[in-house]
Amino acid sequence: MPWSERQECAGGLEMAAPTAVTGVVLPDTEAWWVRDPTGRDYPVWVALPAGYERDTHLRYPVLYVTDALYSFPLVRSVRNMVGQGGAHLMPFILVGLPPQQGLSSQQSRSRDYTPTPPVRCAGDDYTDGIIYGGAAHYRDFLEAHVLPRVEARYRTDPAQRAFAGHSYGGLFGMYVLLTRPAMFQRYLLSSPSLWFDQHVIDRIEADYAGMHTDLEAQVLLSIGAHETPASDAPFAARNDMVAHTRRFADRLHGRGYPGLQLETRVVPDEDHLTVYPAVLTRALLAMFPSATPTATM
Repeated sequence: MPWSERQECAGGLEMAAPTAVTGVVLPDTEAWWVRDPTGRDYPVWVALPAGYERDTHLRYPVLYVTDALYSFPLVRSVRNMVGQGGAHLMPFILVGLPPQQGLSSQQSRSRDYTPTPPVRCAGDDYTDGIIYGGAAHYRDFLEAHVLPRVEARYRTDPAQRAFAGHSYGGLFGMYVLLTRPAMFQRYLLSSPSLWFDQHVIDRIEADYAGMHTDLEAQVLLSIGAHETPASDAPFAARNDMVAHTRRFADRLHGRGYPGLQLETRVVPDEDHLTVYPAVLTRALLAMFPSATPTATM
């Protein structure tokens, strides 16, 4: 440290008081905005893989993550540590989907990730003053406005789009899978809130099955073993999400979709709060096994 930034004191040299800064910026990241047709502004966060600027002949898979305030730095760190420049993971572009500008995470995710306004009753899991049921609008916004801008701005491989979501984010991913499955080729659905609105996702799945004979996607459906009322874990679930997840996986398997690759994991010793970081590394290894990204034509 230069002498001009130090202070003299009776005992010798004393370090100068640190200067406060506004925040920490993650290297190799970008942030920009997209406005939806109703005038809502959403930030979009992007973390480019190592070598992106150097290897201009390559196109990259893209992983879109909901609840980006939490998941974006988490997935970015796992990707960078485990990937090690392609040693364990294929390099991929990470896109974070944060809440709408001006809304809290709870306000934005409760509306955007849920498919219907729920039937309410005393003692339920819904919050007064919170709007639900905007998943169709948010899905269409992503498909029409966010995905095309990402693919126009970066060297992406549209044949390798992936989605990751947890809790309501996992419910939203399941909703997309059953209503617009081709938006993504790979889905990580962690602890999806299949109980929402009296299991409305069951009716959505039945509607899909009534009109289609295939569901082409690679899906990892995960749940923590403690996500059940029978558990004595500190954050055991009020709903039996373990049973819900197993039952829904059996339902999809029973359809016999030839193009569906579905793996279900009940993760030991994890609850609703701890399971997502626990499952992420193995999920990324399955979604993006080590290989060279696609060369541009």
